[in-house]
Amino acid sequence: MHALRFRLADGTDLASVVRLRDDAARWMLAQGVTGQWRPGELGVDHFRRIMENGEVWVAEAADRLVGAWELWWEDEDAWGPQPSTAGYVHRLMVNHRSVPPGTGRHLLRAAERRVAETGRPLVRLDCLADNAPLHAYYLGAGYHVVGRKEGKSQPGGTPKSFTLFEKPLRRGAECGPVSRSMGTE
Repeated sequence: MHALRFRLADGTDLASVVRLRDDAARWMLAQGVTGQWRPGELGVDHFRRIMENGEVWVAEAADRLVGAWELWWEDEDAWGPQPSTAGYVHRLMVNHRSVPPGTGRHLLRAAERRVAETGRPLVRLDCLADNAPLHAYYLGAGYHVVGRKEGKSQPGGTPKSFTLFEKPLRRGAECGPVSRSMGTE
């Protein structure tokens, strides 16, 4: 059992987050998932910009970065103008070589707790419309399909179609604040 610690990323984490994202993209490709992510498509500037306008969280185990995600407070490109009722999870990623199965769910729950801490009642995310394994993953985590976005702009690429997922949050986060350490399955 590895203890996970979650914290906001800072400038010293940028290169590690890019490396983690590229490794996750290579893992997806090795699993036959094409089109979702490509190695090298997002760099330090992307994550720095997210840190300025949203949040980038990292997960550490034994003082090593083993996962990360972005948390946005609006996402008009995918969802259009919306009231301030949701947090938007993007780029949920883990180091598949060094974490046990179930670690991604712990990261997702930590993101949900962070959104709940702000008082917003919904978590939203999206994934490539034809990524069946990721659809199943999010459905299994309690998310519901609420729509589809055709032709969403992509960093350095052609627009793609995405499925939109949403999960209502319960009041009172069940495991406490996101900043606390917790174990993985």
